[in-house]
Amino acid sequence: MNRTPAGLTALIALAAFAVVAYLGIRYRIFAANLGIWLAAICTLAIYSILYRENVVFRFFEHIFIGLATGYGFYTIITQVLQPKWWVPVAKEGKWYWVFALLFSTMFYTVYSKRFSWMNRLAAGSFMGLSAGLGIVGFTTVLGPQMAASFKPLWTSASPYIVVNNILFFITLITVMSYFFFSFEQRHPVVKGSARLGRWLLMVALGAIFGNTVMGRMSLLIDRLQFLLLQWLQVFGRH
Repeated sequence: MNRTPAGLTALIALAAFAVVAYLGIRYRIFAANLGIWLAAICTLAIYSILYRENVVFRFFEHIFIGLATGYGFYTIITQVLQPKWWVPVAKEGKWYWVFALLFSTMFYTVYSKRFSWMNRLAAGSFMGLSAGLGIVGFTTVLGPQMAASFKPLWTSASPYIVVNNILFFITLITVMSYFFFSFEQRHPVVKGSARLGRWLLMVALGAIFGNTVMGRMSLLIDRLQFLLLQWLQVFGRH
């Protein structure tokens, strides 16, 4: 399959963008609504992938990736390095934070054949710290969730709560029986419980997937509202 060279793609997209910018400035379209126009152009360029892959989409895709990378770099400097490392070292006298900088530079020794062993030390230490934090997270997050799974099957509260607790109990037992592989599931009761647990698990995963789709649809609706209520309205005023 023939592919358009990256340089030609960038030139075509830049030329189109320059033409639109010139026309907007020439006829004073962008005079008071430059931000809205730029956002609309970027939105339409990204959604052009719905037709097929094209040079405009690839150009704006690279722009978005570059902006996200630059914003992430700026965020790291302003919200992490400066307040949590530079200020304690330079203004609060916590000189021992210098060792954090030395330790972090050991990760970049992976590019050196002579000092690559330092990268393994840093990576191993980081993995050990991550494992420790994972254990803490398991005990502080999943522990209370496991304790909360023991719900009373009968209570004097609302009947809806009773039904909810019973359904929760059935789902918990059947799904756990599906993932129980210590022995072969030959007994009809165990086999039926595992089969029901698999179906209930599929229902839960389907609900999670549906929630993800609805989240994406919310983003689409937001962009359509922007184009219809802000951009086209601005265009109509001119």
